[in-house]
Amino acid sequence: MNEFWPVELAEGPVGLRPIRQRDQRDWREVSSRNRDWLSRWEATVPPPAPGRSAPPRPTFRQMVRFLRREGGSGRMLPFVVTYQGRLVGQLTVGGITWGSMCAANIGYWVDESVAGRGIIPTAVAMAADYCFRVMGLHRIEVCIRPENLPSRRVVEKLGFREEGLRPRYLHIDGDWRDHLVYALTAEEVPDGMLQRWRDGGTAAPRNRRDSC
Repeated sequence: MNEFWPVELAEGPVGLRPIRQRDQRDWREVSSRNRDWLSRWEATVPPPAPGRSAPPRPTFRQMVRFLRREGGSGRMLPFVVTYQGRLVGQLTVGGITWGSMCAANIGYWVDESVAGRGIIPTAVAMAADYCFRVMGLHRIEVCIRPENLPSRRVVEKLGFREEGLRPRYLHIDGDWRDHLVYALTAEEVPDGMLQRWRDGGTAAPRNRRDSC
């Protein structure tokens, strides 16, 4: 049983809540309409080993069951992003690790029709504050393809540090892609990331791009 999940978070018109089976129609409509907008950044499955077949693509119902199971286990916080009560994207806190690391990573996407309204920075700030101030995690990472400038602007506005490059880190859009690593620790936002965002954000310091 995960004491930190399920949970709903909100800041003005922006909300984070667990994904539900009844989201299927809205999720499919947003995903289909944004196929071209999102396909360059979507995770894909690498080709199977010789002699093996690729696994079937999960149905929406199977995806929701998996995400709910991962949330209940404490390995993930699988949110949908809402704006004015409407589903407009997803944000996932994944790779939750305790022990000597106490860390997690955040990934997200948003409907192109509402991009640029501060929805995802607000959602990331809410999720990070929950991880730091409620769950007691110490470090949050966001890994982004170098070409994904809108996504990089999100974390830079929030003050994440650029730590370096992970070559061929994730299988995205049909191939292994390099990713820039951005990170933040709890000590760097003593008043909370959402408060920093409300105060106008901050410019992230740029480090030399080493491999890591």
